[in-house]
Amino acid sequence: MKPQTKSTTSILPFNISTTTLVLVLSFLHGIALADDHVHHDTNQKFLQCLSLHSENTFISKVIFTQSNSSYISILNNLKQNLLYASPEYRRPQVIVTPFHVSQIQSVLKCARKHGLRTIVRSGGHDHEGLSYVSEVPFVMIDLINFNQIDVDAEEKTAWVGAGATLGELYYKVSEESNNLLAFPAGVCPTVGVGGHLSGGGFGYLMRKYGLAADQVIDAHLMDVNGRILDRKSMGEDLFWAIRGGGVASFGILVAWKVNLVDVPSTVTVFTVVRTLEQNATQIHHKWQQIAYKLPEELVISAGLKSVEGKRTMVAIFSAEYLGGVDRLLPLMQERFPELGVRKEDCQEMSWVESTVYHRAFNAKENLNLELLLDRLSFAKYYMKAKSDYVREPIPVEALEGMYEVLYEEGGHNIYVISFPYGGRFNEISETATAFPHRSNKFHLMYYAEWYDDEESQRVIELDRKLYDYMAPYVTKNPRATYFNCKDLEIGRNNFGDNYTSVEEAGVWGNKYFKNNFKRLVDVKTKADPDNFFRNEQSIPSRVRQGSRKRNH
Repeated sequence: MKPQTKSTTSILPFNISTTTLVLVLSFLHGIALADDHVHHDTNQKFLQCLSLHSENTFISKVIFTQSNSSYISILNNLKQNLLYASPEYRRPQVIVTPFHVSQIQSVLKCARKHGLRTIVRSGGHDHEGLSYVSEVPFVMIDLINFNQIDVDAEEKTAWVGAGATLGELYYKVSEESNNLLAFPAGVCPTVGVGGHLSGGGFGYLMRKYGLAADQVIDAHLMDVNGRILDRKSMGEDLFWAIRGGGVASFGILVAWKVNLVDVPSTVTVFTVVRTLEQNATQIHHKWQQIAYKLPEELVISAGLKSVEGKRTMVAIFSAEYLGGVDRLLPLMQERFPELGVRKEDCQEMSWVESTVYHRAFNAKENLNLELLLDRLSFAKYYMKAKSDYVREPIPVEALEGMYEVLYEEGGHNIYVISFPYGGRFNEISETATAFPHRSNKFHLMYYAEWYDDEESQRVIELDRKLYDYMAPYVTKNPRATYFNCKDLEIGRNNFGDNYTSVEEAGVWGNKYFKNNFKRLVDVKTKADPDNFFRNEQSIPSRVRQGSRKRNH
């Protein structure tokens, strides 16, 4: 899929008549007067700038100010974390839902000229809400209309718009390949492709094929000057950085080109639950020792959760095997007999059906593939996540200590989920992409989910307490964490537009990127020296803001 652009260089204003310009300016002036925001003057100048550099229809169809009747619904449609739905969080001055690359170029040009931060939203699943909230005035570009997917089943590749969701990609790839091709990425189908791939992206195919980012072979990226760059024109350093280092620090991702991978016509899934009376703790401990060493066709995730109102736990093991149940059962009996998987626990299905199954957690009925196409089909909730990497099995007594934290009030809202590494995932060099966490046995996430805002403080504090408790049992120097599991509590850039040094950003940057952080800073300094593309955890430039004159 090639981006819809007339130029690969700088943007050019559209030719519009003087009469049209006056009408458009009058329309924008009316909108600005209705907006009583403190940054009224900047808004007005920004909107006037857009009118000079855009087609007339652009204004009425894709620009939404806070006074527009559709503004709130557009903002909230893809605001996935209710924790950031509160009015206390700054809303975008303007929301833009472009259909064409030239419209993004116009927004970028005018935002730079008038000092408005630009934030891009692909699917709205950033755990800290950084794709739709900010501490300074900003414009939000919502890429929901950039969801085109072009599959070449013969070449086993696809161009995917940055605004497409994983579910849309899975559905399209399966449809175009008669269920024989897949794409290795995450479990949640409403996650946006643009951000997910740029941070890594893993799921039930990762031990066979690696990360989603490992399958990226080209990209179309808009740089700070509005140019559309592909892999060749951006260079290998920038191409390296946007695969695992987060694209938001470097530009605006328009589309990815990815390799597709082979899957058998039949895969087998199961989900089994074990209680403490059924030796859940010992089984989980055994899982830690063998899950990363199993054949790469098999991924078994392991979850731990307390039962509301009771001092007890359950362990939840969910698996996907690239093959039939008749091959899976002997393998499980040989390598992991403690789990006691039976044939009746298993279901055979196509790979694309398994993506619905895993999202629904043991959905034995209603594997409706249309759910993959519905961005709004899943409930929204308050959420907070923290994550770790583990190299050595967590002792049984440490697991039991974890239970004590989860037994506290609100602990049933926290799900401790682990995905095993190994296989192809660990064979790839830690410097092949910006994602560096290849030498671990498994990834551990403390995922909190709740539905009542009154519980927010209690649950967040408990999630933090659990994270602190686990410190002795996870990676150290640095205590590594996954960039797609964004956590501002591990460190953040200085408030607002204040300069953040490389050393200051290293507090969090080394945890996400380890030794790759310094290379990411070098790429950032070259690609965006004045740090226009920035947020609370964006890669810093070595150039202090204000030391160079910006080219508007």
